[in-house]
Amino acid sequence: MAKPSVKHAGNPALRSLGKTVRAVRAQKQLSQEALAHGAGLDRSYMGGIERGEHNVTVLNLLKIAEHLGISASELFGIAKL
Repeated sequence: MAKPSVKHAGNPALRSLGKTVRAVRAQKQLSQEALAHGAGLDRSYMGGIERGEHNVTVLNLLKIAEHLGISASELFGIAKL
């Protein structure tokens, strides 16, 4: 399991992105586990992303967005980043 980023955990941009992922996931009626599985990620890692603890990579963000059925740029737009 990936450990939270000591340097970046709690960064406002990461927290906003995580809240957006969580909100879209809930709107799509997906569990955290289902999203993680569909994106090929560990459930606990997904939880860390949603809490703003992980500085998520571009590739993982693209996987998450694809499984949510939206683009990564839409995720950034909703998060106001």
